[in-house]
Amino acid sequence: MISLLLIIIGGLNWLVVGLFDYDAVSELFGGSDEVGARIVYTLVGVAAIYALALVGKVSRDD
Repeated sequence: MISLLLIIIGGLNWLVVGLFDYDAVSELFGGSDEVGARIVYTLVGVAAIYALALVGKVSRDD
């Protein structure tokens, strides 16, 4: 559930970046080079890798 939530947050952030050229995560933490923003970006990336591992399981269940 946490992984899914992080992927959704990351996806919504990229939607806002694409539509409005506004990075909500970096704005929230004071810049994309700040430690907090880098932690969020890293957690979203790890969640995406975890989701990739689940693709095979979901495909077999169908």
